[in-house]
Amino acid sequence: MLVLVRDKSIRLLEMIGDYVSLVFEVFGAALKRPPAWSLIREQLYHIGVMSLSVVAITGFTTGFVLAAQAFYQLGEKGMAGVTGVLVGKSMITELGPILTAFMVTGRVGASMCAELGTMKVTEQIDALKSMAINPYAYLVAPRFLAGTFMIPLLTLFSTMMGIIGGYLIACNLFNLSATSYFTPMQIHITLFDVATGVIKSIIFGILIVTVCCYRGMNTTGGAAGVGKATTQSVVTSYILILLADFILTMALNMIHQEMKYDWMK
Repeated sequence: MLVLVRDKSIRLLEMIGDYVSLVFEVFGAALKRPPAWSLIREQLYHIGVMSLSVVAITGFTTGFVLAAQAFYQLGEKGMAGVTGVLVGKSMITELGPILTAFMVTGRVGASMCAELGTMKVTEQIDALKSMAINPYAYLVAPRFLAGTFMIPLLTLFSTMMGIIGGYLIACNLFNLSATSYFTPMQIHITLFDVATGVIKSIIFGILIVTVCCYRGMNTTGGAAGVGKATTQSVVTSYILILLADFILTMALNMIHQEMKYDWMK
């Protein structure tokens, strides 16, 4: 039993080391000599444009649910006016970044891992190396740059759709006025809330692309290995996104509170 635990611990440390090494390799490849624009453009379209529909539906329906829950839970207590703030704050700081990251992981991350995994088991990546082509620069860096740029934009789009969805439900179904829905947002939603959502989405984008590409680049075992690696990449990305969300929430709010305290002094 102890031997098994030791072996698994060593393997976990090796995987973490390999992942960190890949991240540095990708950063270096992306910054030293950016990939060709045609490669980046293709990934921008694949990650961003092709994800608009699923992100829009997710954000829209989430806004529906948030507005309905807020009205039913708070309306009878005379607090229906905070529906807009609840929807806006929730979508901007938490649900927008999290749900967008989950949808992109399921649609794009799994595709990245499967594509790179297939190239790995069919020795296409080895062929690139034999031609003196850096696979990190050619395969991973364009995905990294596109994902880091597009996922925050998708998050903002999802957040906007959620707020619009909440507005439609609150105003058309529960007869809340547009003024009562939007005016409190201008008072209670701050630039810090928007910055929190953007920072989270950037970190989530980096995690999704690097984790899925790492799993794909280290796939073994033929077709079965590709399927296993794809599943592992999605599950690992979900777990890391949730952990990163908690850490970022605590860290950003602590920094914000410290800045407010220093300013008050």
